[in-house]
Amino acid sequence: MPASLQEVKRKISSTKKTGQITTAMQMVSTAKLNQIQKHTTTYQVYASKIRNVITHLAASHLLDDVEAPEIVEEGEVNSLAMLQQRPVKKTGLVVITSDRGLVGSYNSNVIKQTMGLISKNHHSKDDIEIVAIGGTGADFFKKCGYDIVYEYRELSDVPTFREVRPIVRAILKMFESEKFDELFVCYNHFVNSLTSTFRGEQMLPISAENLGSEGLSDTNDSGYNLEYDTEPSEDAILEVILPQYAESLLYGAMLDAKTSEHASSSTAMRSASDNADDIIAGLELQYNRARQSAITTEITEITGAQATLE
Repeated sequence: MPASLQEVKRKISSTKKTGQITTAMQMVSTAKLNQIQKHTTTYQVYASKIRNVITHLAASHLLDDVEAPEIVEEGEVNSLAMLQQRPVKKTGLVVITSDRGLVGSYNSNVIKQTMGLISKNHHSKDDIEIVAIGGTGADFFKKCGYDIVYEYRELSDVPTFREVRPIVRAILKMFESEKFDELFVCYNHFVNSLTSTFRGEQMLPISAENLGSEGLSDTNDSGYNLEYDTEPSEDAILEVILPQYAESLLYGAMLDAKTSEHASSSTAMRSASDNADDIIAGLELQYNRARQSAITTEITEITGAQATLE
């Protein structure tokens, strides 16, 4: 067989193996997507309830004029510090990306939109503190010279609350120590298997403004003023519910981002498999034409030799 035909045959074999790999990876990503979607659906009910509670507490002005205790036990987080409003000198950004590639434009979209958010609101890298969840984002911002104050890699395919708690604890400690004065969570929101959109949501400080409760009335449908009786105290209630709200917000963002990542990976691998099929079809056509040409040449030579002998 001529060298050119062997080379084409080798390319066909190699491309088929690549197509088998991308098809398998697509199936894995689709399975992960189905798994996390079931988990996210049930979790959204809890997250919605927590947000409703905090929103109504803000609408009733229960969050107003709450003072954080000056003395906190060593190693404990001052939950009430999440309500502190102060002049913004530095902004923290929680950037959620993946740890690997082969996810289409997932990572590039998050990074591009985050950089746009930075350039829109700030003029210096010194104004920004990065909390990187995912290796791609951490590596990018390190190369760009940004200060990475916290880094978390190898996030599970279906994140758990156990993974979120130490991250939230570290974030609250940094906010309390005035490492940054406001915090935004930047990630890709899952719309459907083909579409995702960027979101930059404010996480800290917690206020009626960023909860969207400013327009809520503090009266019910009957026109009576709403009042809350708290036991044992307002501060004790808030010390429990505020960390839960912060955990639910970050955990929800992680679930949403991971769902978008698996969808992007599945779409990218399906596209790669389709491209492999197109390449194989073109190579097989090229191979068949070259083989047909070689056979025609051989037949012509045999016929010519036979005519010479006659």
